[in-house]
Amino acid sequence: MTVRAGSRSGSTPFDWEAPETWGPALRGADAAYVAYYPDLAAPGGVEAMETFGRLAAEHGVRRLTVLSGRGEPEAVVAEEALRAAAVGVELTVVRASFFAQNFSEGLLAEGVAEGVVVFPAGDTAEPFIDVDDLADVVVETLTTDGHAGRVHELTGPRPIGFAEVAAEISRASGRPVAYRPASRSEYASMLTGFGLPAPEAGWLAALFATLLDGHNASVTDGVKRVLGREPRSFGAFADATWAGGEEA
Repeated sequence: MTVRAGSRSGSTPFDWEAPETWGPALRGADAAYVAYYPDLAAPGGVEAMETFGRLAAEHGVRRLTVLSGRGEPEAVVAEEALRAAAVGVELTVVRASFFAQNFSEGLLAEGVAEGVVVFPAGDTAEPFIDVDDLADVVVETLTTDGHAGRVHELTGPRPIGFAEVAAEISRASGRPVAYRPASRSEYASMLTGFGLPAPEAGWLAALFATLLDGHNASVTDGVKRVLGREPRSFGAFADATWAGGEEA
C-alpha cells in the first residue's frame, strides 16, 4: 500500500487555503483522511467540505474518513456537507475528544514548558484521547470494511480535569506545572497578545469555552469497538512523553 501525505511543504502539495491544490492531491487516491484546519466547525468549514467532497467523487476516491470534533453542532453540519457532496464515496466520521498531545506539541505546549497552563476550562473534566489511538482508528477505517456510514466517537479511558493533567505532567517530568483557569474573554485577550487576529482569537476562545462546559465529560468505548483494546490513559501518555524529566 502506498501512502502519501498532502501538506503545504511536502512532496504532495495541499493547502486548505488553496483549493486548487485539492484535486491534484486526490488524483489516483483510493482512500483519504480528511483533517480540516483549524477545525471542522470553523467558518468556511462547510464550504470546504462541499468542494472537497465533490472533488473526491470526481477523482474516483472510494473511501473517506473525516476527523470531527466531539460535541460540536457546527462540525456536524460540515460532516453532512461532505457526505452530501461526496456522492458514491464511503464516508466514516471520527469525532475525537481533546488531544493529549495538545500539552506536548500543540497549543498548550508552551504553557507546559513555562510551568503554567492557562485555559478556559474551569474545573471541567475531559477524557483526553492519545492521537496514536486516533491514528490507529483512522487507519482501520480506511483499510478495512464495515465502517462506511458510521460515526466513531473516541475518548480516553476516563475524564480528568486540567489540574490533574498538570499534576500528571509534573509527576512524569519532575518539574512543577500548574493549571490556571481563565475566562473566555481573558483567554481571547491572551491569544491576541500572542499575535492571533482578534476574530480568530475570539472564535477559538468561544469554541473551547463551549466544548468544556461539561457536556463532553463522559467516556465512550469507540477505541475498543474499532481496535479491540482500551485507549491509552493520560498518565501513560505523560510517562511516555516526559519520562525521566525530559520530553520524549
